[in-house]
Amino acid sequence: MDATLACVTDRGAGLDWHRIGGDLDAHGCAAVRALLSAEECAGLAATYADDARFRSRVVMARHGFGRGEYKYFDHPLPGLIVDLRTALYPPLARIANDWNPAMGIAVRYPDALADFLARCHRAGQQQPTPLLLTYGEGDYNCLHQDVYGEHVFPLQLTILLSRPGADFSGGEFVLTEQRPRMQSRVEVVPLGHGDGVIFPVRHRPVRGARGTYRVNLRHGVSRVHSGQRYTAGVIFHDAR
Repeated sequence: MDATLACVTDRGAGLDWHRIGGDLDAHGCAAVRALLSAEECAGLAATYADDARFRSRVVMARHGFGRGEYKYFDHPLPGLIVDLRTALYPPLARIANDWNPAMGIAVRYPDALADFLARCHRAGQQQPTPLLLTYGEGDYNCLHQDVYGEHVFPLQLTILLSRPGADFSGGEFVLTEQRPRMQSRVEVVPLGHGDGVIFPVRHRPVRGARGTYRVNLRHGVSRVHSGQRYTAGVIFHDAR
């Protein structure tokens, strides 16, 4: 086994998945502290300047998505991204397979990422979705969902690659949750350098007085007050 994969696999296995599952059930998100080292963060952020590593670039203001920009990686994906997807998918799939029956959704997810990606590819979803995002002063990301096609893995991960308070200020990760016949609930997740946050792509089950119901979620980034903020987005389904 590759040494990097072994390291990331060990890191994934060493996470407190009971706590992560509980936080996802209770709050709709789960922070993962120090998921990447400072060196890994710097290495990923540095790839943003190399256009050959990416399949497309999106300037958010041109599409009404906010301000800032992002790029989708092309194949071959960076080894660290491949390793993160491979290591984190199985425990997340177990959570997803608990959630879907509670929401009345028949879809189940296989144990291995390769099998799920094969399902995406058979449906024509063959474009990689992991991405890097960058925000400067005044930039922000409007609330949205990362769906990309028929086959959607219901959980995803964002990792902060910059140092809050040193590289940038502001720019908090924001999650909103719309419950039936109720006003939206907002969750702000402060992240440190190398921290990640796991959250739903579009919905999750919530237990209420009359049973379990489905709530809709969107995520975004508040306005960056100063500096430059880089993040990595790790999405487990591929795109059309």
